[in-house]
Amino acid sequence: MTPPHDASGAEQWRLFRGDGQARTPAMPEPPPWRTFPAAEAEEAARRPYLIGQEQADVVNAALYLRRPLLVTGHPGTGKSSLAYAVAHELSLGRVLHWPVNSRATLQDALYGYDAVGRLREASLSRDRAEPEPPIGSYVRLGPLGTALAPSPRPRVLLVDELDKGDVDLPNDLLAVFENGEFEIPELSRLAEDQAEVEVLTADPQVRVPVCRGRVRCTEFPVVVITSNGERDFPPAFLRRCVRLDLPDPDESRLRDIVAAHLGHDALAQVDDLLTTFLNHRALGDLATDQLLNAVFLRVGGVDIDANGVRKAVLHQLNGTV
Repeated sequence: MTPPHDASGAEQWRLFRGDGQARTPAMPEPPPWRTFPAAEAEEAARRPYLIGQEQADVVNAALYLRRPLLVTGHPGTGKSSLAYAVAHELSLGRVLHWPVNSRATLQDALYGYDAVGRLREASLSRDRAEPEPPIGSYVRLGPLGTALAPSPRPRVLLVDELDKGDVDLPNDLLAVFENGEFEIPELSRLAEDQAEVEVLTADPQVRVPVCRGRVRCTEFPVVVITSNGERDFPPAFLRRCVRLDLPDPDESRLRDIVAAHLGHDALAQVDDLLTTFLNHRALGDLATDQLLNAVFLRVGGVDIDANGVRKAVLHQLNGTV
């Protein structure tokens, strides 16, 4: 494919030329996976998620057993996207996302209480001779706490990269996952006339009632836990999970993924990129979305072989340059 040239002879796909000259080129359309959809359901619909029947059956086993699904696999195999695919296909609404890091605690995921904000507002209310705001305005359920709030249908909770958290975090989750409930001491200590309090949630502009400080689910949430295999989890935790290892997609599956995201016409331009991708992946980690990026550039008229663009897009993820 020969990229088009403008009147000066420069290839039109080069928006930035590094020559210090100001221009106002028309910006190209972004990839479908780099747009801002009006709703999460639209995003899931525009980003088809394809896995094999064997892996889909493991997901079904977790749904039937009401057990967390522990998903492992190389970067780019679709571990996090699986939660959004389940929510989309089963019409379970907005995914609740808990990205775990080294500072993450169970408390953060369950709820937060803004004691300082409440004290400040109470002082201001006294100065203005106004009633104090209700305590529920200072309690917000986290993603896990919101997933455990009563709802007619189960919520989908994505616990992303649990292996990055503290070594004790998986054990801390056991009781919550087993019992489907937790206590908010700041509310359970209130007087009888405040037995029911409406609190904020991880869903924008949504409040839920909490009775006597206890949050208890009516349906166990669909929990998808991802791990990059950076460390092992305790046996007690693993026993309570259904495990799914997502394999790297083979050539046939990669072609299906390209067609699903970029259309069947894109397959006519994918052969050499697919060969390069598979050869590079055999030497180190590559993510499927890197292939999609390369194909998208090719379809958009970018000279993917110009000055190392292909190498920059299909770079290995294991630190090798």
